[in-house]
Amino acid sequence: MSDFRDKVILITGGTGSFGHAFLDRIMHEGFREVRIFSRDEMKQEQMRIALKNDRVKFYIGDVRSRESVDNAMKGVDYVFHAAALKQVPSCEFFPMQAVQTNVMGSHHVIESAIANGVDKLICLSTDKAVYPVNAMGITKALMEKTAQAASRKLSEGETVVSCVRYGNVMCSRGSVIPLFIKQIREGSPITITVADMTRFLLPLREAIDLVAFAFEHARQGDILIRKAPACTVADLVTALKNLFHSDVEERIIGMRHGEKIYETLATREELSKADDMGEYFRISMDDRDLNYNKYFTEGDSGNASLQDYTSHNTYQLSVAEVEELLLSLPEVAAELNQ
Repeated sequence: MSDFRDKVILITGGTGSFGHAFLDRIMHEGFREVRIFSRDEMKQEQMRIALKNDRVKFYIGDVRSRESVDNAMKGVDYVFHAAALKQVPSCEFFPMQAVQTNVMGSHHVIESAIANGVDKLICLSTDKAVYPVNAMGITKALMEKTAQAASRKLSEGETVVSCVRYGNVMCSRGSVIPLFIKQIREGSPITITVADMTRFLLPLREAIDLVAFAFEHARQGDILIRKAPACTVADLVTALKNLFHSDVEERIIGMRHGEKIYETLATREELSKADDMGEYFRISMDDRDLNYNKYFTEGDSGNASLQDYTSHNTYQLSVAEVEELLLSLPEVAAELNQ
């Protein structure tokens, strides 16, 4: 990402897993300044002490406040919008909090970026935005729609607004792998929701690859998707128990609020107009206006033969392959070396 030379970059929610990993990736890119925007002063202080880098600046603020977003946005060239409420159960119990952060907060970031003449804005989304059944997914889907609605109003030369969508990032904060490792370490039962539930498995480095790809290739209003393999929760547990030589009990607890048996990264309707770019799908913005008359007699018979791209029909990893993938994660390697 050599385009970062002498540029000013803003990362919202920058103290999270994405912010840390993305900053590691671009640290030697010659940027003029990276601004870490978040509301957690303790995490900012910890990050500041760990980095000891004068080119990384810290802004306390909340995407819910347009004023604080504007304050951080002045003079910025590129924005990576990662701030969000991401935990499914908490968003289920407090849906308006998810609306205020994931929808209104994203709207503030998008409008501020456009008003301040930012070159590129990439918004981070999730597979839960597709056929959403929970508040987190619904608000992320609305974030995508908000980004594309803004894109339709923009002309060539103005801010390029795009989104990336990916599945579960392995070992991210609040994800299931650290929980399972903790339960194995403590010798307590591993709590499994549904054994044959499937989930996409994506190392954080590949999520960063997707964002880098979008930075290079995204057009106005695009959604870029990273293809990913999947496995069942039961196979993930088996792989972890094998790696940690554990025989702890497994306990089925049932599905939590707002969960799905499988996740979907792209609908068949989206795939009908998507570009297959190898490891990625590009879903172009729907550029229709409110005059639908000219579309009433048009259709696409090919849509009926397509399938959604889901964690059930993507490549399914064997237990041995899940073990290999887990061993490639620095977080798992660190746990094994204790």
